[in-house]
Parts: sequence; C-alpha cells; structure tokens
Amino acid sequence: MLVRNALRALGILLLVIVVVAGGYTLNIWRGMHAAARTSGTLAQSGVSAPVQILRDARGVPHIRAANERDLFLAEGYVEASDRLFQMDLLRRYVYGQLSEVLGSATVRADEAARVVPVKSLVEEQWRRMNAHDQMLLQAFADGVNLAMARETTPVEFRILLYKPRPWRPQDSLAVGFATVLDLVDNWNDVAERVGRSYPLTDPCFDAPVTEGLAKIADPAHCTSRAALIGALLDRRPPIGSNEWAAGGAHTTSGRALLANDPHLRLQIPGVWYLADLEAPGYHVAGAILSGTPGITLGHNEHLAWAATNGTVTSLSVFDAPPHLDAADWKNETIRVRFGKDVVQRYYRGTREFGTTVNANGAMRFVLVRWNAYEDPTSPILTFDGLDRAKSIADALAILRAYPGPTQNFALADTSGSVAYHLAGSIPNDPLWSRGIHPASDLARTYAPVPFDRLPQVAPSRDAVVWTSNNKMYGPSYPLRLSAQFAPPYRAYRVAQLLRARKTYDVAYFAKMQMDTLSVGEAQLAKLIVSEAKGVQLPAAQSGDVAMLASWDGRFSPDSRAATVAFNARERLSAIANAGFMSALVRERNAALPISSLLQTSDDPAPWGSAGAITVRHPLAALGLSFLNGTRLAGDGDALTVHVQNHGFSQSFHAVWDVGNWDAGGITIPQGESGEPGSGHYTDEATAWVNGTLLPLPFSDAAVKAATKATLLLEP
Repeated sequence: MLVRNALRALGILLLVIVVVAGGYTLNIWRGMHAAARTSGTLAQSGVSAPVQILRDARGVPHIRAANERDLFLAEGYVEASDRLFQMDLLRRYVYGQLSEVLGSATVRADEAARVVPVKSLVEEQWRRMNAHDQMLLQAFADGVNLAMARETTPVEFRILLYKPRPWRPQDSLAVGFATVLDLVDNWNDVAERVGRSYPLTDPCFDAPVTEGLAKIADPAHCTSRAALIGALLDRRPPIGSNEWAAGGAHTTSGRALLANDPHLRLQIPGVWYLADLEAPGYHVAGAILSGTPGITLGHNEHLAWAATNGTVTSLSVFDAPPHLDAADWKNETIRVRFGKDVVQRYYRGTREFGTTVNANGAMRFVLVRWNAYEDPTSPILTFDGLDRAKSIADALAILRAYPGPTQNFALADTSGSVAYHLAGSIPNDPLWSRGIHPASDLARTYAPVPFDRLPQVAPSRDAVVWTSNNKMYGPSYPLRLSAQFAPPYRAYRVAQLLRARKTYDVAYFAKMQMDTLSVGEAQLAKLIVSEAKGVQLPAAQSGDVAMLASWDGRFSPDSRAATVAFNARERLSAIANAGFMSALVRERNAALPISSLLQTSDDPAPWGSAGAITVRHPLAALGLSFLNGTRLAGDGDALTVHVQNHGFSQSFHAVWDVGNWDAGGITIPQGESGEPGSGHYTDEATAWVNGTLLPLPFSDAAVKAATKATLLLEP
C-alpha cells in the first residue's frame, strides 16, 4: 500500500511537472509569435482627442496628434509596444536592480551601478523641471503604462516569469542616464592612466575640424612611430561616432547635407527606435534612445543635428582624505532573486561620491567630482530644445545649457548653412583626467570651460565640418581638454574622402559611411613590413608579411591581409600591456617583436569570417541564443569609418538632405521591433549590410503613400 501510494504521488508529481513545463513552453511559444497591434482602434486610451499612428513598411510609427500631450502619450505607447523588455532591462541596469529578476549572476553589475546614485539624481532632475516638461514626461509614462496594460506580454517576461512595474516619468530620465554613463570619461579610465604616458593624438593624421579641410596635413613623410603605436594601443571600447556636414555651397542641390553614424553596442533590439512625431507647432523625426521621449538625433522642419562623443574630460578624481563624514555613508540593499539580499555601503557627499578604483594594480578609494552628480540636469531637456529649434542660431543657444555627456554637435539648417560646436560641461582641470588629484585639491574648484571658448566652426554655407571623436582643435587652441582623444584615423579618412570631391550628394555621403579603409592599421602593416626585412621568419609568417606588403588597407570581407593586420594589432596591445609599451611609445630603438605579432601557422581566414559578429540579445548570456539576430560578416573594424568590432558597431546610418526631408534616410542594423513575432525584428538587416539608406517619410504626402497600417487611439 505504501509503495502504491508513493508511486501514485510520484505519478501525480510528474504529471504536474509535465503540465507546468508544457504550459511554460506553450507560453513562450505564444510570446515568440505574438506582436503588438498596429491597426484598428484602441478606445479609452487616455488621449484627449483621436491620435493616428501610421506604420510604414518597416514598422516605423508616424504619429499625428492634436496636441503635444497626446503626441507624447502615443509615443510612449508605441515605444513600449515594440521595446518594453529593452526599456525595463535598461531601467534595471541603471538603477542597479538586475538581480531582482536575474539572480546572483548580476550582483556585481548592480553593485557597480549603485556607485552613482541614479535614483536620487533623477528625482532631483524631475524636481527642477518646469510644469510643461513634467507634463510631457508624465504623458510619455502614461503611454508606456497603456501598452503594459493593453498589449501582449513580450516573450522575455514570459521566459523570466515576471511582470514589469509601472513606468514613472523619472524612469525616462534614468534611461537617458544610461548613455551618460556609457559616454563619460569615467573614474576607472582616469585611474588606469596613473603613471602612464599616452599620446594626445597621432599628429601625422591629426584632422581637427576647426582648421578646415585645406589644412589637413599630408602624412606621406611623417614618421611619428611612437604616436602611431600609442594610438593603436587605445584599449577603450570603440564607443564613438562619425559625423560630417557640408553647406549648400558644396552640394549638388544647393541644400546642406548632414551625415551621422553613432557607434554603440551592437545588440537586438538595437539602441535606437525610429519615429516621426507631429502635433500643431511640432514636427520632428529620427532616432530615439528607447525609453525616452522626443527625438534624440534627427531633424525637424528647419534643422538637422548630429552628435559624436567628445572624448574629453568630464570629471575630476581625488584621493580621499583620511577622515570622511560618517553621515555621508549610505547603505544600499540589492534584492537577489532566489538568493540572499546584499547590502553595500557607499560614500555620497555634497559635491563628491566615493568609489574604489584599480590604479595599475593598486586599489585606491577615491572621490569623484562630476557635474552630473553635483548639479543634476537631464540632457533630455536639451534634445527637446533641438526638436523645437528653427535655426542653427536657436540650436547654439540651446546647447549653451547642455550639461553633457560632452558631445561634438554638427548642425545644418534650411538656409543651407552648417556649423560645429563642442558642448557640455568640461571642468578646466589642469590634470585633464591624466591622473588622480591629492586630497588637498578638494579645496579647489575647477569651473567649466565657457561655451564660447570651446572648439567651434561658425555657421556658413561654405563650411564643411566633421568629427570622429578625434582632437577637434588645432595648435593655436590654448586648452588640452582631454587625456587622450580617440585615434584620429577615422577622422582623417573622413576628411580625406571629403577632400576627394568638390561637391557632394546623399549617395556619396552614404557611400562614405560604408568605407572600410583603416589608415592606422595600414600604417602598422607598413611598419611591420619594413622592420621584417632581414628578420628570419617561418614560412607562414613570411607569407603574412607578403600579404601585408600588398594589402590595400581595407577591412573588406574577402581580405585575408585584414585578418593578419587585425591580429597583429591585438597582439601588439597584449605585449604592450605586459610591459613592452614604454620602449615603443617613447621611440627608443626597440624593434617591433615581429615574430610575436605574426603567429599564424595556417592561411588566415578571410576577414568576413574572422571578423564576423552575431547580433546578440541580452538573454544570450543565459544561453537563450534563439533570440539573437543576424550574424554579420566582418566588414570594417574599430578604426574604419564603417565601424564593426567586438560587439560595437555603427548603430544607425543617417544622411539628411536638409529641407528635402523625404530624401536621404536612416537605417538601423536589425529592425524596429523587439518582438520576434512582429515581422520587424531583423527586417532591416539586408539594407544595413548593403549600406542602403531607407527613407523616413516626413511630408504628409510621403507618409500617406508609405502607410501600411493605421491604429487610432481614441479618448
């Protein structure tokens, strides 16, 4: 009897397990095939008047509303309909709350995120906003919550078995903070530079925008070997961007042209969400950082704007004094799913916060002074201002108050003029992020560099401007601004391509964005070939040298020499960081370790396979690879205009024909939707690989012609 009862209980248990597992699997299957609605009518949506959401062939929403509140509510609704899990995950990442849903594997990430008290900072940003700005953020949050309540649950929530909490307007400010944290020259970078020498740039290929195209040097006879190697050893992730613009005097149409391709993490869904937003007195289109309102980078009826990371000093780091006020230490509790909560202690003073950094192997507790902490102002307000600007002059007035992260802004308006200006808070700190101040320097104040003293190019129809995270000023500029700019090779190549033509059109700018010639690695190849003469090498390595000698410098998919060059740079970096760098960078007579750079024993694979990258979903880290996107063949690397390297990539291609807004266009690497069942998960991949600009209809006629589905939000 006992055995029979035990077997019966076991059978019931197994049946329950099968039913639960089957239900769980079925729920995931449904999630994989579900998608938010894009047509019909959604009643009782919270709007005050009907709102049209017109979707084009790639699922991009064109929203037409009777007032701004309804417009921003509809924007929140469509973003959450397509990208809710991405928004929630990003919100958790910034707040340090990943472990609440992912468990102990993300505790360290949460601990690191809590160093900056984002939650309290965005609360302060919210308190400082005027009533109109608060209204728009609240409307956006209302739209997000409408989607949570009325749309299908995304598959990721079904997999992880949790529901997102309601969206607050402060959450959009926090999501905006994610980019601030990505782009700031942070305290860990400063600590790593302690006791090391880094070149500001490679002067042979310096391409400062303030000097103009005519003054870009010809590096044919330049031999700054140390600067080349020092720049190639830059270990920072290739989070940057390219931008360039030409005034109407240099274009075939007489209108200004502007191109932008920000470089961020390559992921699915992508960083950017595309939209076209219109209400009376407000019409803007372009790319949005998912989870934020308005348009971040794009154009309105009068103005287009682009941005690249300034790679300049953003903060100052100090050794902590021996005694800190005990009242400034705060405990943070990290909730851990299926585990024990973790409590960490953080220092948060009035002007500085504390953290531990690794200064070349020595752990130091330091204090960080940063305007984003000391004077919290959201950059979202600046982009809302750009959304409404009617000219370059308006845009420059708005950028005066831009808090950061520091960006190079390229501007173009319908007068045919273009302009450039560095913007954001840059402390006039004599160390320029090259090291850690002694604690005694805490008594000093490093005021921001005034806006009018920052590098700039005045608005003009004759102007041509460009930046690629490089040194943007010439020899007469009095301030350093940075510990080390990004290697100048992308900027030099952009300038080289601009100099190759007297006039430009959309097609030429789009072709530039796909350029895969690596100026820096081509120079390294020449150096290796030169120094390999007379060196006895195995046959395979001699073959590598021969390939480098005939290489055209392009990281094209069929190039084997590109693979050799890339591996050589990677190995040079590894050797240098093991202690060999000082001799090379100081231009002593140390020869390149040729045999160590060329370790190939077989024929190298073509770059298309050696440099291939899979567009990964965040849950791929848990082994859920079925949510991944396209596998992209190697095509360009970190130092080419067409950036694609180790999980970082151009995150969109955009070229704006200023004033002819239905021309040009913008393309993202995968698709508009974060839902695999939508049909718009990876549908832009082919256009992306081919460098095809997809139009973003703007005029009423173009939007009407492009519309494939219409959803009406009703009161």
